[in-house]
Amino acid sequence: MQGIVVKKTIGFVIMIFMIHGCVTTSNYYILSTASRPAVTYTQSKKTIGVEKVMVPKYLFKREIAIAKSSSEVAFLSDGTWAEDMDEGLTQRLIGFIQKKFHQPQVYAYPWGVNTQPDIKVQVQITRYIAQGNFVYLDANWHIEDLQTHKSNAQLFSVRVPAKHNTKNIVAAMDKAFGKLEEDIAGGIHRF
Repeated sequence: MQGIVVKKTIGFVIMIFMIHGCVTTSNYYILSTASRPAVTYTQSKKTIGVEKVMVPKYLFKREIAIAKSSSEVAFLSDGTWAEDMDEGLTQRLIGFIQKKFHQPQVYAYPWGVNTQPDIKVQVQITRYIAQGNFVYLDANWHIEDLQTHKSNAQLFSVRVPAKHNTKNIVAAMDKAFGKLEEDIAGGIHRF
């Protein structure tokens, strides 16, 4: 009789763990939705090529990273990236440039067109992480006219306030990348 009670208890505990494992949820986040520019430009019909946005290694994990110090990174358990950050940010930048310049001829590298684009955009993000009460985004970008070889390179750095929960951190990351998009678009416009 005791053996049956023990087996039923163990079976019940296993069933609870299985149900709990199946029911636990994680929030999935993306940053690839291009924001709507407040101001748009009319650009000559030059073709623009965007190389894949380079990101720090800690952004290749699906978990959302936060910095505990200048040399320690932790990953949040209640939020997961639903996309590869380098791919998602590249597609977002392409969509933003298309909207900003009313220009459908913006392509990801490899270009996938018969001819080389007129303008090439490269972006390298060196820091994109929440630490303390802020999200930090440090990057450099380079724009080059592939016909004239004229180029423009800039450093970019922004700090956006963020609360200590995943949803607010992601919102601050979204806002920070929006500022980088505007900076790059300004560079293309001045080009």
